[in-house]
Amino acid sequence: MDNNLEKPSPEAKALSLFLMAFKSTNAMYSDKSKYTKRLWSMARSGEISSDMYTSEILRMLKSCGGYEQVIEKTVKYYIDKTGEWRLNGDDQYCIDAQKVADSMLNK
Repeated sequence: MDNNLEKPSPEAKALSLFLMAFKSTNAMYSDKSKYTKRLWSMARSGEISSDMYTSEILRMLKSCGGYEQVIEKTVKYYIDKTGEWRLNGDDQYCIDAQKVADSMLNK
């Protein structure tokens, strides 16, 4: 298996969490969520290349507003829903999302 696929990229994680948050509000997001899961499965099994997986994730991310906007929307969604941001970690997505959350919570 390709080492690049051991863990999803920050972009893939951003897209996945965004789609999980918003899939109940829009059928398009639900369909995209299913598609990203299928792509991940295909990439892990070698049915598609990691480059193909990455380019498709980046295309979908762009269609949702891009990395920064997706993070902002996702963080805002969970802060509005729960009053806090609880995703912790040391990967790039968690670091970027925490910066956005800190900014939103300190306003």
